Amino acid sequence: MIKYDLNNRVAVVTGGAQGFGLAVTERFIEAGAKVVIWDIDEDAIKKALDKVNSKNLSYQIVDVSNFENITKSLNEIESKNGKIDIFINNAGISGLNTTLEEYPLDEWSKIIKLNLDAVFYCCKAVVPYMKKNNYGRIVNISSIAGKEGNPNACAYSASKAAVIGLTKSLGKELALADIAVNCVTPAVARTKIIEQQTKEFTDYILSKIPRNRMAEVVELASLVTWLSSKENSFSTAAVFDLSGGRATY
Repeated sequence: MIKYDLNNRVAVVTGGAQGFGLAVTERFIEAGAKVVIWDIDEDAIKKALDKVNSKNLSYQIVDVSNFENITKSLNEIESKNGKIDIFINNAGISGLNTTLEEYPLDEWSKIIKLNLDAVFYCCKAVVPYMKKNNYGRIVNISSIAGKEGNPNACAYSASKAAVIGLTKSLGKELALADIAVNCVTPAVARTKIIEQQTKEFTDYILSKIPRNRMAEVVELASLVTWLSSKENSFSTAAVFDLSGGRATY
């Protein structure tokens, strides 16, 4: 395993208590970072803390769809650590599997609020801290659904496509600073999100992946760790596939 140097870096991982977020958290800790998990699932947080068992790991109960909650939590992190170097927008939900015609309006709003609005809120809140130190790495977890569009998943696909556009826009805005903003578009993986899907939908998604398997959370963590490190000194406003060959562009 390649070990990237994140010593003395302060990182925030949303949805960091499970799935992709926990895998990223573990890899960051191994690389020497101080990591603050943001999550609302207290049971999952406790399990994550027990599993990782590091003095460099802490947590905050944060609703990432609440801008005031976000700004208050970031202020506390900076007050304690003096800076915020890395921010991983990972929290998200998949929503219902049904046609656009049948898609409930309240479900659409819920998915957009967490998968898109929350990413905007977090980026808006954290960028000033990074600009202050002329350093930062933001990685937004999108999805191959944002590039390909999955049938019977209009809200999820639309929200993840919008995250790609937001990433490209913000990355260009900050390109003259040592602040990189990128996103990753993973294929389906065995995380809590897959538990929200029907078997028929999961089988359909797997049939589209040339490698004929799901992504592993450690594979995403490896890519995100590089994107979050000083070694990523040039790539920004970019989309990095982790699709097992599914992506067509």
